[in-house]
Amino acid sequence: MATAAETKEGEHNVNLVGFSNFKRSNPLSDKFETHKFHHIEFWCGDATNTSRRFQWGLGMKQVAKSDMSTGNRTYASYVLKSHEVTFAFTAPYNNPEEQADSQYPHHSYSQEAAFNFFREHGLAVRAVGISCADAAQAYEISVANGAEGVQAPVTLRDDETGTTLVYSEVKVYGDVVMRWMSGDYQGPFIPGYENVDGFELDYGLKRMDHLVGNVPVLADQVRYMMNFTGWHEFAEFVASDVGTESSGLNSMVVANNNEMVLMPINEPTHGTKRKSQIQTYIEQNRGAGLQHIAIKTDDIFATMKELRQRSHIGGFEFMPAPNPLYYERVPSRIGEDTLTAEQLKELQQYGLLADKDDQGVLLQIFTKPLGDRPTIFIEIIQRIGCTLNEQGEQVEQRGGCGGFGKGNFSELFKSIEDYEIQMEEAAQAALAKQRAKEEAGTA
Repeated sequence: MATAAETKEGEHNVNLVGFSNFKRSNPLSDKFETHKFHHIEFWCGDATNTSRRFQWGLGMKQVAKSDMSTGNRTYASYVLKSHEVTFAFTAPYNNPEEQADSQYPHHSYSQEAAFNFFREHGLAVRAVGISCADAAQAYEISVANGAEGVQAPVTLRDDETGTTLVYSEVKVYGDVVMRWMSGDYQGPFIPGYENVDGFELDYGLKRMDHLVGNVPVLADQVRYMMNFTGWHEFAEFVASDVGTESSGLNSMVVANNNEMVLMPINEPTHGTKRKSQIQTYIEQNRGAGLQHIAIKTDDIFATMKELRQRSHIGGFEFMPAPNPLYYERVPSRIGEDTLTAEQLKELQQYGLLADKDDQGVLLQIFTKPLGDRPTIFIEIIQRIGCTLNEQGEQVEQRGGCGGFGKGNFSELFKSIEDYEIQMEEAAQAALAKQRAKEEAGTA
């Protein structure tokens, strides 16, 4: 049975049944046509240095900018791209008296709102851009079905090509907005940004696979999102599916008709030995928000070779690998012939996790938090399978092939628990050292 069923009033009842009892189906229920993820926009305190770290750490080319050099005295914004992965990093200038003639593409941008956002959340995702058939229609239908409107439809025109882009925004959770995008504009981001031919970097990151949000109450969030989009449930997990003895979560994955937009939503469980990592995120983020971005590669071993080389020289660090016994069980878990002997060796070398569902295989790894707070992180994945149709013809890989690492959740949770314990022990040791120093000074 599915966990979200339509009521007579057109709203969704949400009742978790767990991974084993959930039966996947696609009712093709979208209220308007959506296609795929378009971009992610981070709000931060320093767009220059933040974007350059991601550029180096993930292998992304700078393709566009909007800053003082382009006439924008309201904010600095830099756009990076790797194949279909597009990240924008935006930070406010602190010069409200100079705004009269500022040329900035985001019509609704507010320096005050950006400062407040960064104070509350630190480095975090502000907007999830999703391409759709008609961003104006998407906004109207979303708001008519309960979405909180943030930005009414705006049309941006590119003077050089004569093409246009329409975008609109509705609240999705916390201070994160869903940004609907449509139009014939083919530039790297949005009209008004200046194109940049940046330094070529490419570690093989192809596209955003899924985006995961953390919220206090799962049912309320899923009901809200499904009501205004018409999206359906793709998968679900409860604490017994994914947790450890110490902490856990409940999770539901919502998807659009073509199942290329996948958005898992997590809530914390309570009453366990340790606080759920989801609860820690909510406290450190000061509310709901986007927890992690899963980025797909076609060769995770080649990608990880590049990423690992940069972990300690300005790149991103990764969660510790499981114990060796985990890797001894991998062939029997995913199929003896799925990976070669050399790939199995690299799987352990790079600390990758492996899992499968009834359709394919998932290889995955998680970074440590991207900033100072234990909040947002990145997942690197490769999906194996689901590339042939019923006639045996090659097609684009189906979304979610191989699942979401249900068999690896306990390993991930244990890794995060160990990381949190290390941070707690380090903090306690520092406090004890300070107290000893103070006591010695008063003796």
